[in-house]
Amino acid sequence: MFSTFKSSKKWLLTMGGIFSLLGLIAFTEIRHGQKHVREVIIRLDQVDGHRFLTRRDVMGYLTNEGADPVIGEDFEEIDLRKLEKRLQKHGLVKKCQVFRDLTGSLLVVIEQPRPLARLMPPGDGIRNVSGQYVSEEGRFFPVSMNYSARVPILTGNYFATNRSLTNNRNRLLLDLLKRIHDDPFWRAQITELSVDERGEITMWPEMGNHKIEFGLPTELDEKFKKLKLVYTDVLPAKGWDHYSRVNVQYRNQIVCE
Repeated sequence: MFSTFKSSKKWLLTMGGIFSLLGLIAFTEIRHGQKHVREVIIRLDQVDGHRFLTRRDVMGYLTNEGADPVIGEDFEEIDLRKLEKRLQKHGLVKKCQVFRDLTGSLLVVIEQPRPLARLMPPGDGIRNVSGQYVSEEGRFFPVSMNYSARVPILTGNYFATNRSLTNNRNRLLLDLLKRIHDDPFWRAQITELSVDERGEITMWPEMGNHKIEFGLPTELDEKFKKLKLVYTDVLPAKGWDHYSRVNVQYRNQIVCE
C-alpha cells in the first residue's frame, strides 16, 4: 500500500511537471506574440456617415507606402510617436493616436477633418478631385477620391492671397461658413459663395435664379433674419424666379430687383 502511495505521488509530480512545462511554453509563446506586432487595427471616424480615408490609405501612410512595414516587428523597435507624426503630415488626418494593446495588436485611431466648404480654383470645373476643403478650424485640406462632401462651393479672387482662414482677419468669414453649415435650412439652400478682393460676399442659392449680395461677413444675425424673411414671405408671394438680385448688406434694408 505504501508502495502504491509512492507511485501515485510520483505520477502526480510527473504530471504536474509536464503541465507546468506546457504552461511555461504557452506563456512564452504568448509573451513572444505580444512583443511583436501581430496585426494593425485601424479605427476611422465618419464625416456625415462617410469616410475620406480607407484602411488601405492609412496603412500606406503608416508604413511609408510599404517601405517601413510594422507587422511582425518588435514593439521595442517601433517609435509610436514617430508613426503619429507621419500620419499627421497628411491633410486628411486631423488627429491620431497610435498605441499597442495586450494581445500584440497595433491600434491606430484617426479623427478626420470636418469640411465647411470647398474652395475651387479659378476656371476649374467642379470635379470630384479638384479644389480643397475648408475645415472647421479654417485650414485647407485635400479632397478625397473616396467621398465628396456636400458643402457649398467657395470661389473668388480673395483666396489668391488668403490661403488659410485660421487668422483673425478671416475669422468672420469662417464664422459665416459655420453659420451656414450648422443651420439645416441654409446648408440646403446656399450652394456657392464668391468672395471678392475686398472680402465682400455674393451667394447663389439652390432655389431661384437670383444672387444674394451679402456684403462683408458682419452682422450675421441681422442679415440672415432679413434673408429668411425674403424666403418665407417675399419669394413665395412673388415667385422664386421673379428677382435676379437680393441685397441684404445694408442695415435696415432689403433690396429685391
